[in-house]
This record gives sequence, C-alpha cells and structure tokens, in this order.
Amino acid sequence: MTDPPIDLAAEAFENYKRFVNPPLARVMKLSGSPVEVRARGCTIWDQNGKAYLDFAGGYGVFTLGHSHPRVLAAVRAQMELMSLSGKTMFNVVLGRAARRLAEISPGDLQISFWCNSGTEAIEGAIKLARAATGRAKIVSTIDAFHGKTMGALSISGRETFQTPFRPLLEGFAHVAYADTAGLGDALSDAAAFVVEPVQGEGGVNVPPVGYLRAVREACDRTGALFIADEVQTGLGRCGYRFACDREGIVPDVMTLAKGLSGGVIPVGAFIARPDVWNRGFGKAPLLHTSTFGGNELACAAALAAMDVLEEDGLIENARIRGEQLLAGARDLAAQFPAVIREARGLGLVVGVELTNEGYGGWIIPEMLKAGVTAAWTLNLQRVIRMEPPLIVTAEEVDRALAALREGVTTAYEKLGVL
Repeated sequence: MTDPPIDLAAEAFENYKRFVNPPLARVMKLSGSPVEVRARGCTIWDQNGKAYLDFAGGYGVFTLGHSHPRVLAAVRAQMELMSLSGKTMFNVVLGRAARRLAEISPGDLQISFWCNSGTEAIEGAIKLARAATGRAKIVSTIDAFHGKTMGALSISGRETFQTPFRPLLEGFAHVAYADTAGLGDALSDAAAFVVEPVQGEGGVNVPPVGYLRAVREACDRTGALFIADEVQTGLGRCGYRFACDREGIVPDVMTLAKGLSGGVIPVGAFIARPDVWNRGFGKAPLLHTSTFGGNELACAAALAAMDVLEEDGLIENARIRGEQLLAGARDLAAQFPAVIREARGLGLVVGVELTNEGYGGWIIPEMLKAGVTAAWTLNLQRVIRMEPPLIVTAEEVDRALAALREGVTTAYEKLGVL
C-alpha cells in the first residue's frame, strides 16, 4: 500500500496555529490562503498546481522575479567556494558588492555597511547619524514604516504597532509627510530626518515633485542628516534606480534591502557619504558589526542582481509597465467610485485606495481566485498594493487588472445588496 497524500494546507495551518503565529493562521485560513510550493519569474504555484501571477511581489522583494537564473547561478558558484564569512580576513565578495553599490548610488554615496534586512539598515543609519552629529533627536513622518525592531519602530508612524511596546526609545519625533511647513524648526536640533521617497506601508503616498529637494535644503540649513529609506522604493521599483533620482537629490545616508539580492537571499545595506561615515564610524572599526551581514552568498546575489537590473533594462520597464498599471487602476476608479476612492503610485508600486477598509476583504480573495496575488498596506489597510516584479510584461499587467476588475465588481455587487 502507498502512503496517503499529504494535505499540505492542513499541515501548514496546524503548524502555523501551534508553532508559528496562531492569529495569523486563523486570518490566512479564513481568507482561503493556499500553500506556496514553487515559484519562477512572476508566477507562484500552490500545492494543487494552480498558478498565481504575483502582484504582491513579496512587498517589493522580487524585483527580478522569483529565482532569477543569473542570481541563482552566482549563489551556487559562491556556495561551492565559501558560504559565510569567517570575519577574520578580507571578504573579496563584500568589497566588490560595496564598490558596485557605490557606482550606481546617487552622487557621492560611497561607504556601505551590509546587514540582513531593512530594519537592520535603519538601525545602523540611526546609530551613524547620532555618532556623526553628536545629536540624539531623530525626526520621521506620520504613517511612515521603517521596520519593527525597537529603533526602527520608534521612528515608524503608526500607533497600532507601537502601543504594545511602549515606552519606545527616547528622542524621536514625527512630522506630516510631504509637508515642509515647520520642518526646519523640527530639525533644528536633530541628528537626522528619516523619510521614504514614496511612503509604501503608509498607503503608497507619492509626494509632489519638490518635496525631497525641500527636505535636502532643510537638512543643509539645520545640520541634520538626510536619511532616505529606499528599502522598498530603491533599485528600480519606482522607475528610477532610486526614487531619490526623481528629483536628482543626494541624501547623506540611504538604506536598502528587499530587492537588493533580486529576491534570492536576505540582504540589507546602508550607504553614506564618506564625510558622514568618517565622522560617525571612522575612528572605531568595530563600532557597528554584524555576524551574518555581508556574507559571501548575499553579496554574490547582490552583485548579480545589480548587474541584471542595469543590463536588462528593468528600470525603464518598471516605468512603462507602471504607467500601464496605474492608468488601468485609475480607469477602474472612474468606473467604480463607490468602491475605489483613488489610485496612485510611481513605477511598479501602485496603491488602490478603497472607500471602505472592509472592501479589501472581498477584493483580494476574488483576485486570488482569479489567480493574482495582491496585498494590503500595513499602515492604511484600505489601500490595496500592487507591486509586481520589474520583469512583468504588458500581458501580465492586463491579467492583473482584469483580476482587480473582478474583485471590484464583486464588491460593487455586494454593496447593492447591503
């Protein structure tokens, strides 16, 4: 006799319920979440073999799609040589990755520290700002999301995530996003202003052109450092190498993660101007370290991913396909104003703001039934985010828009019954 087939969905739910995250297990089961078992390009397959067009995109991780062959090849080759750094000798792969990052970064951003995630990059940037300026205060924006470790959480801008962990760290303040009125006063005694060039989890909020330039000027006047959180917006996501390039400004420090390895290995980094780095960390080589940060596998993946991003024209594709996606979402908003308040975005991060937060509970599951994934934004859950890989095609964008239409139509029909 053969063994009975394994029910992967039941197994996953039970393990999540008992060993991973009980409340998340319940939410995912109610939403009909399948089990992911395989992925390539823009497609994920579940335990039943059903294919899904991935328009959640790992919340910005899969810039090159899933399991890009060039990145996988680079990681496999490095694995045969050395997987993790011994930390007592020079790491040639880290040096190459840091040099490549400096070559593609804005202006004179040059010296980088490599870590494992976006929140670690933010933590390091905060430490650098305090050490470089001798000031303690860090200013960020309302509805910002910078991570969930204690320092990153303290500069994030949503009470829901902060309240259970109070008291948070001292010396943090928040100002309105995309509003420079009073920013100079807020920064007068600050070490840094930390800001997302486009707010992701805050609801895909795109500031008007001129905002980042005004931020740069305010930081220059007050002596505060300008820290650009490009964890989600960088590396082609917004149709530019980095979203800061939209206004041609150079921050003092820039944080990166998510797409830095092309969606293959966890990796993060922050990169700074030499003067800032030297003032903060220049006299003590072990002032800020990471056991796993800058390991050979992550750096090999990042090197390959940066090359693919540049050589395959993905930044331009993100701009063109993003315009197509945003135009289609705005057409739906015009047709269904009772359901969609607004569609907005830059490049391949598009937010569809609903007139009621609850409608997403109808729309996202319907999209999933149609074979397309999408996600809420954490700080404004009435916004559905569509963030596909930068390799996405025009036909795949049309498929995603058709699935969104099905979900919105379902919500509209339910509204007629209520």
